[in-house]
Amino acid sequence: MSPEDGKGFNCWFPMPFSKGARITVENQGQWECEAFYYYIDYEEHVKLEGDFGCFHATWNRENPTEGISEADLDNSTWLFKGVNLDGIGNYVLLEANGKGHYVGCNVNIHNLCETDLFNWYGEGDDMIFIDGEKLPSINGTGTENYYGMSWCPSQEYCAPYHGLPIPGGKNWSGKITWYRYHILDPVTFEKSIRVTIEHGHANRRSDDISSTAYWYQSEPHKKFKPLPPIFKRQTREKP
Repeated sequence: MSPEDGKGFNCWFPMPFSKGARITVENQGQWECEAFYYYIDYEEHVKLEGDFGCFHATWNRENPTEGISEADLDNSTWLFKGVNLDGIGNYVLLEANGKGHYVGCNVNIHNLCETDLFNWYGEGDDMIFIDGEKLPSINGTGTENYYGMSWCPSQEYCAPYHGLPIPGGKNWSGKITWYRYHILDPVTFEKSIRVTIEHGHANRRSDDISSTAYWYQSEPHKKFKPLPPIFKRQTREKP
């Protein structure tokens, strides 16, 4: 999303096709779109060399994630303690079957914890399971480290492959949006991939999380979940 006020939307993912392509835009919101412009760049070839794979995207939301109560725990214990090695209960960014490579995601978090205590949302580790692994071969060290920043970032930042366009309010309150694109470091898989991330350390937080993940793979792909109706995709106004 680019200025002014995020009204320009851009996508630079290559989308190879063999016989044809169709791009549609639908306004499912309650306001009329007063202006719409677009550029679509494409190349025609007699034959595509190599196995490019098809571009895929999938949307998901947990509203809210299933955490644990902080009522009987001190703030530090609730935010930083606990053990989660197998990823059970993690927020799922992507599940795919086939051969391909994962190229990233954008994630939206609505911090539902209202407190004056330390309210950092991003202590959850990324865990990526490749080709049926029981334990993840890629296991990160915290949400903000996965999206390329550190030390509980609160500043807006946007780079080509990672960023934090909406950092949240005071004490990381309200809405947060971050992204991470594996353009130079794609995560490849031969049979399957499951990309997950904890919602808070050891899945202790209950926040509203939504995401879109992107990947390439050879067909056929795993059946997509139906996109929920618009009222289930709308953002919260209040916790």
